[in-house]
Amino acid sequence: MQPKKLLQLRQRLKKKKPSFRRVESWRYKRVKDSWRKARGIDSKTRKKKKSGVKSPTIGYRSPKKIRGLHPSGFEEVRIFTLNEFKGLSNKKHAIKISGRVGAKKRITLVDYAQNRGFKVLNLGISQKELESLETSLEEEEYLDLEDLEESLNEE
Repeated sequence: MQPKKLLQLRQRLKKKKPSFRRVESWRYKRVKDSWRKARGIDSKTRKKKKSGVKSPTIGYRSPKKIRGLHPSGFEEVRIFTLNEFKGLSNKKHAIKISGRVGAKKRITLVDYAQNRGFKVLNLGISQKELESLETSLEEEEYLDLEDLEESLNEE
């Protein structure tokens, strides 16, 4: 099947998938909502009775070809530096800039990614802040993208 059709199939399957809740989490406050396997000797859920809660099984998995992909169909890659763009394809990979990267470095990474045609999944900064920082960087002539590309090519 085509990846686009598989992505649509995954979306439809996700709608049908129940929210797996821990048994009796709705009854007691002390029992958290996150899934835990039922282990009681008379548990309806463990015995897979109709009256029990649905439990996660392999049948709820998404198709293997698209498992782990972003909903846009790209493979997510977390980026910290410009050197990590080596070996990435803008047709296959989408960029997520790490949250630990500061605003100045983030701007250079976003510019570099957009010039190369990559999809940036998280700009992580408001458009207003981006514009103000870009103007301040232009005044300081902090980093020139052409110099960065040359230094990358030399390495």
